Amino acid sequence: MGKILKKSQITELSQKMNSKPGSLVLILTDKDVAVEGFCMSNCGFHGSNPKKNSAFIWVGNSVTQCPGQCAWPFHQPIYGPQTSPLVAPNGDVGLDGMIVNIASLLAGTVTNPYGNGYYQGSADAHLEASSACPGVYGKGAYPGYAGELLVDSGSGASYNANGVNGRKYLLPAVFDPSTSSCSTMV
Repeated sequence: MGKILKKSQITELSQKMNSKPGSLVLILTDKDVAVEGFCMSNCGFHGSNPKKNSAFIWVGNSVTQCPGQCAWPFHQPIYGPQTSPLVAPNGDVGLDGMIVNIASLLAGTVTNPYGNGYYQGSADAHLEASSACPGVYGKGAYPGYAGELLVDSGSGASYNANGVNGRKYLLPAVFDPSTSSCSTMV
């Protein structure tokens, strides 16, 4: 489909997948693929295919296009407090930034897969489970500070979740409606 894509082409690509009803399609684009709105208004998005009763998530690799926006806190931010970036848990700023965005969009997809599920605010400008807590990864987070995190003693990488085979990840907070606050892994 090329290296310059419109949002509609991402939707079209998701519909070409041989997915079963109720499935989730994950589309990742490489660092040299430009997608409409990427870096300007989003780092990824989710949508649905009503014909197949399925959902999709798209996330781009921002390392060469806008790491300060879509790979923060692993890269210096474009604006705001200029604190030192965190060390990426898996050693790849672009990939670790994608993990953060996948986790955020997965929370939104699970709670609002077809645009009529859980969200806050008006339907035109709603906040989903994770987008209601931007930049919050640990206790005490505020703009420019990701919060109190675990730090790997060997690599110095910051993380808040452990994965398979000892991998470490930084996952965003999600809004907890029972406490009306952002809930983090740490």
